[in-house]
Order: sequence, then structure tokens, then C-alpha cells
Amino acid sequence: MRLRALLETDALGLRLLGGEDELDRTVRGVMTTDLRDPSRYLSGGELVLTGLAWRRDAADSEPFVRILAGAGVAGLAAGEAELGDVPGDLVEACARHRLPLFAVHETVAFATITEHVVRQVSGERAGDLAAVVDRHRRLMTSGPAGGGPEVVLDLLGSDLDLHAWVLSPTGRQIAGAGEAPLPGPVGAALAGRHLAATRTGRRAPHRATVEGTTYSLFPIRNTGRGALPASRDVRESVLSDWLLAVEADASDWPPARLDLLQGVTQLIAVERDRRDAARTVRRRLAQEVLELVQTGAPPAEIAARLRVAAPVLLPGLGTAPHWQVVVARVEWGDAEGRAAAGTPAGPGSSGPSGSSASSGSSGSSGSSGSDIAGGPVAQALLEEILVDPAVTGPDTADRIAVAHTGEEAVALVPLPAVGAPAPDRDAGADTAHEDPALHADVLLAAVREPLSAGLADDGRLTLGVSAAVHSPEGLRGALEEARHARRVAAARPGRVCAAGHQELASHVLLLPFVPDDVRRAFTARLLDPLRDYDRRHRAELIPTLETFLDCDGSWTRCAARLHLHVNTLRYRVGRIEQLTGRDLSRLEDKLDFFLALRMS
Repeated sequence: MRLRALLETDALGLRLLGGEDELDRTVRGVMTTDLRDPSRYLSGGELVLTGLAWRRDAADSEPFVRILAGAGVAGLAAGEAELGDVPGDLVEACARHRLPLFAVHETVAFATITEHVVRQVSGERAGDLAAVVDRHRRLMTSGPAGGGPEVVLDLLGSDLDLHAWVLSPTGRQIAGAGEAPLPGPVGAALAGRHLAATRTGRRAPHRATVEGTTYSLFPIRNTGRGALPASRDVRESVLSDWLLAVEADASDWPPARLDLLQGVTQLIAVERDRRDAARTVRRRLAQEVLELVQTGAPPAEIAARLRVAAPVLLPGLGTAPHWQVVVARVEWGDAEGRAAAGTPAGPGSSGPSGSSASSGSSGSSGSSGSDIAGGPVAQALLEEILVDPAVTGPDTADRIAVAHTGEEAVALVPLPAVGAPAPDRDAGADTAHEDPALHADVLLAAVREPLSAGLADDGRLTLGVSAAVHSPEGLRGALEEARHARRVAAARPGRVCAAGHQELASHVLLLPFVPDDVRRAFTARLLDPLRDYDRRHRAELIPTLETFLDCDGSWTRCAARLHLHVNTLRYRVGRIEQLTGRDLSRLEDKLDFFLALRMS
């Protein structure tokens, strides 16, 4: 309720003494006090009632009002029974701090005002919310023209003063009220808190404080045709569910109000189901092209299918696009498995999926990682990751076609030719020289934090990106290139890893695929003598070797970096050569040491 409404209720007998410009403040509660410092009992938004027993002289008004203003109270109502009139010093202090001040007639009991405010804030506000839900339910059931989630968010803001946003699992804003969008870092932080709480099995709504603001996070469950049974493992949906972030602390809300907010999430879930259904065509196109590519279909047949896909994925763009392929895999293991630790896969394995899983994560139904179908999870997640954050509008994901085969998801991403303006971008922007190609490190930069929270201690996401190809003949190679890049990412430590086609030209590409026993034997032969010597003599031969190679064998640069005399450096290098039987002036021996250090 608003402060203004208090003046419109004659039974309360309130008279405004100051703060007319602040009467649109929201009242969220009421408190009666005669303490000189009641700040410990204030949380903001209260109407404070006082009988002025705290006031001994005029000097007491300023600190009292300053404390109330600092606590963010909505207004102050002072009783006239104690002093007859409200003192002028209190009126002046409230004016200085822009705090609305009311006089309470001596015939009106504070209990009457308290009862009225409580009834308005809790009972009538819950009734208003019920009306909002009912109104939006009618809008949504009338068909797609109902307005989508923005309508209910606008109503929550205008009718109930609740600011709310619909976020994706990566924190991207899907919908918001007619106000400034939620900053990207705040959305990512809220999504990460929500995913972490969901994985631990905590009951929603989840409370999160980011940058000094408290939010309540409500999951938006998929209730459509693709919904999972409630008994299924939470890991099958945690990385694809939307969430509703409300700028309020719902921990003290009554059950009726919480139930009504759950109704709001159900309405938004209906809209999500509509959007998911709209992706069916794009998914089917991607699946058809993928099957043609994998089965070695003639390029002419693939080209014909791509001509069908291009208008769907790039509507209104006359330039024939180039294509990139992105491959993603989400793998689950137990808390001790490779997927949790992010350790490189062993010889002959395809990544963390080679580890066994015997128990589910916290908050799951007890299924092992191998029981979870990774393809659909990776498909939904890849559709989210590939949304271009620079493109606005509700259909930013409608140009992404993602299929899944086995445990991996494969995205067919159309790229406008360099020089063609991207759809939905500002027509006045200079895009003539922009590189439209996807880059692996950029794709995951903004989503790594929230996704890591959702993957928790037993999940892993790996992603590979191909180079752009300009003809159907190149798609088979692009698919294999993306898969190979993903295997390179899987061999790296970390919960969320990606690799691009640029990295496939480096010798480092070969290292993850050397069998473990060969790696151990090779590194032991070269490095164990140095490690043993360092351990016995407290020397620093290994760090010296690393720095020497990093300086390309330059004695002066290496000595300067290690803060050593050149003669001391020559002694250490000579000791390395003596212990290993190698010659660090030879390119072959330098390369062997370099590879051994990389593989160790």
C-alpha cells in the first residue's frame, strides 16, 4: 500500500505535517516505538508510530529522524496525546531528511492504525496478487497474443510494487518489466546461486543477496510436453530450467503469497513451452542435416537441405550464409569421478564419461551419471549458450539449430557473410568489417560461473568449435573438427572447458592423446632425476629448466628473470645436462624437455 492511502482513510484520523512529495512511498509494515534508537528493529518500508516519549528536548528530534531515514522507513506518525501538538523541531527534522510526517489525533489508538496497515499489506496485497494471477491467466489462455511473461511482470510491478525478471540458467534476461534491464553480472550471479541451491536440494524460493540487494529466486519448471517426471534426477533439468528473480525477501511471506508466486511461475512456464515448441522446426532441420553429413550424403543433397534451413534460421537475409559447427557434451559422474575433478581422460577414453558413477549428486534422485541422457541436456544448454547477447528481442535463439546424437549435442550455426549486417542489429551500426564467426573462449566467458555452480562437484561441460565453411562439402570436415576440438577441451582441467579450431594447429593438440603409460615413462625418464636432486639438495633445477626454455635458451634473459648471476645459471644448466644425459644446446633435447614439462 502507498502512504497516500493512509490520508484517504478518515477512521485513522491522520493529518499530514510534511513530505507531500513522498506520499507514493510503499508501506511494507508498521512498528510502534518510543526507543531513542529503534534501528535494530527496522528493515525498511515501515510506518513508524511513536508517542514521543523518547523526546526530552528539541535536540533529540534530529538524531531520531536521522536514524529512521537511514533505515529506509516509509514514514513517521507522531501521537498528539503526550504533548498536545507535534513539536516544530520534529517537523523541521523530518523536512530536512525528506521523511513524511503525520500527526495522530489523541482519540485514535495506535492499535487501530496497526490493524489497518497489517490488513492492507498482508491480506489485501495477497488478494491483489490473486487478481493479477487470475487476470494474466485469462490473457495467456486467450492465445499467443496474451503478451508473454512481460505482461505478468508489468502487473507485478504496477499493482504490487514487485520488481521481477525471468532469467535463463546462465543468467541471461529473457523477460523483464518495463524498466532498466538487470545488469549482466547480477543476472549471472543470481543464476549461479539458484543452480547451486537447486543442486543441494534446498527448497525454493532461494534467497540471494547480490551487490547489497536481496532477491528471491523461484524455479520455472518445464510443464510442457518435454517435461520430466518429478521423480527424475534433478541433473536432467537443472541446466535448462528458467528462474523468476524477485527483488524482495520472501522468507517471511505467508504461505498464500508464496503459492500465488508459484502460480506466476506456472504461467511463465506455459510461455516457455510455446517457445520450446517453436524450436521444433529448427531442431528437425539440424537433425536432418546432421544425419546427411554423418552418413556421407552427396553434397548436392546437403546443399538442398541447407537452402531450406537458411530462410528459417536467417529470415530476411538475402546473402547465403557460411556455417560453423559447435559440439557440446555434458557428462556426469560421482563426486570422486573424472567429471567432478575435471581431470584429463585416460588413453582410449573419450573424456570424463569413461569414469564410473555409483551415486548421484546432492539433490538428485540417486541415479548415477551414466543413467542420465546427456544429449538432451547438452542440446538445451547449447541453444542457450549460442544466443547472441548483442541481439535483442524474444526470438534471439530462433536462428540456432541444435540436434543431439548419442551423448553429444551438435549445433549448425549460420553466419552471414562478412559485410552483411546481422539481423536485429542497429541499422546504423558499422558492421561491414565485423567478424561474425564464433570463438570458443568468448562463448563460455559470460556463462562459466553460473554453469559451474549447476555442474557442482560431479558434472562437466566440454565444447568444441569448428572453423567456418563455405560449402556443403566442408560440413563433414567441420563436424569432425568440432568433435576433435571438444576432445582437446575434455583433456583439460576444469568444469567448463572449450577449444576452437585455431588450437588444432598446435603441437599441444597431440599431448592429451598420448597414452598414459607412455606419458609417465617419458616424463619420468627426463624429469625424475631433476626432481630427486631438487628434493635432496633443495635446489631449483625444475624451475630453472622451465624458465630457460621459456626464454628460448637466452642466458642473459633467463638469469635476469631468475635474479641469478649468469655463471650460477650455467652451473645449474650443466647439472641438468649431467643428470639427464641431454644437451640443452640441441633443439631436439630442448623440445623433449618442453614436452615432458607439458605432460607432467
